[in-house]
Amino acid sequence: MQGSFLRFYVNAAQEHHGVLLWEWLLDTGNKLGIRGGSAFRSIGGFGRRHTVHEDRFFELAGSSGIEVEFVVTRDEEQRLFDLVRHEKIRIFYTRIPAHFGVINPDDQDPAGENTED
Repeated sequence: MQGSFLRFYVNAAQEHHGVLLWEWLLDTGNKLGIRGGSAFRSIGGFGRRHTVHEDRFFELAGSSGIEVEFVVTRDEEQRLFDLVRHEKIRIFYTRIPAHFGVINPDDQDPAGENTED
């Protein structure tokens, strides 16, 4: 299948409607029917303000980054982006074209997801 690898970058403490944004993204992706998503905590990094954040400093707890990733079809990507726009969430993301599938799919995998090209 053709689609995209999406990665959203959020602050660990950033919230949307009282829920941590990374949790909201995963829950929203699940509700939209996206087959899977993952969130990863950063151990360090910097953003547009060029302030370095590292998890090892107690006083910076909660200021590290979280990466939320999805591999999606074009339709799933559009529905997720439309919802984020509708919710007026300012968020940085990357989008990389992706070819994906399942080797040896079973009867629970959607049709067309195998890599038996």
